[in-house]
Amino acid sequence: MVLEYIFNPLVLKKKPWEMFIAGFVYSIIALFLSYLVFKEISGILTVFLIVIAILPTMYVTVKSEEELDLNYGGEWKLLQEHAKVIIFLLFMFLGVTAALIVSYVFLPHSVVDVIFDLQHKAIVNVNNYVRGSIINEEITGQAIKTNIFVKIFLNNLKVLFFCLIFSLLYGTGSLFILTWNASVIAAAVGSLMKNELASAASSVGLVFVSNYLGTVAFSFFKYMLHGILEITAYFIVGLAGGILSMALIKKDLSYDSIMADVLDLVLISIGFLLVAGIVEVYITPLIF
Repeated sequence: MVLEYIFNPLVLKKKPWEMFIAGFVYSIIALFLSYLVFKEISGILTVFLIVIAILPTMYVTVKSEEELDLNYGGEWKLLQEHAKVIIFLLFMFLGVTAALIVSYVFLPHSVVDVIFDLQHKAIVNVNNYVRGSIINEEITGQAIKTNIFVKIFLNNLKVLFFCLIFSLLYGTGSLFILTWNASVIAAAVGSLMKNELASAASSVGLVFVSNYLGTVAFSFFKYMLHGILEITAYFIVGLAGGILSMALIKKDLSYDSIMADVLDLVLISIGFLLVAGIVEVYITPLIF
């Protein structure tokens, strides 16, 4: 494949920052082809094409991590190696997200409405789910925050579970969920950024530049402050599911190190989700 030749998985693993460029390029090409060929379903097709492009890299990564489980002596050293992979995958996620945000902000409104239609609906559904049980309830502000935290955590835990199952059944199946989440985050950030930029457009000169940069930073960090923690959790559990899937295929489950490693990764991912929920509910509102 041409894209696999340009962005060699073995090379990208050694230079994780290049995965950002790969993710960005994959996403732009996928979005363009999806809208050009299948306009009506371009939103979901964009996600599929991005996943197809990233799949070889993800497969090589999961395979090498399963082999490490068999050869590494200590769990701590093994987790350190996994951390390098998670960083590498996060760069990919940021590249995909950045490409979709840029597309959202600069493409015509009519095109954005078609490509990100499903993502807009997903954002509305999530907001309704979180707010559903606190509307018309006479409870304190602290109780409301606790209620929101529980709902967000349980919803994220459900996504975590599906990432694990998808990875277990399909090896790298969680990649679809992660790429879908990247597109939803891009739609949320892009929408906020577009609205804020419209307000900043009335300024001139250095004031405009200042407002523009401030808007970009505000829009990005409002969602990514907790979002990056959630995505890290999904990547960790996706890696756990992929390692377990590879071990099942190769009949390596007799090794205690693999099961111990998978369990550690799952518990760490849940810990990341807890921190993400705390940041989203209690810290982000104080900053933004």
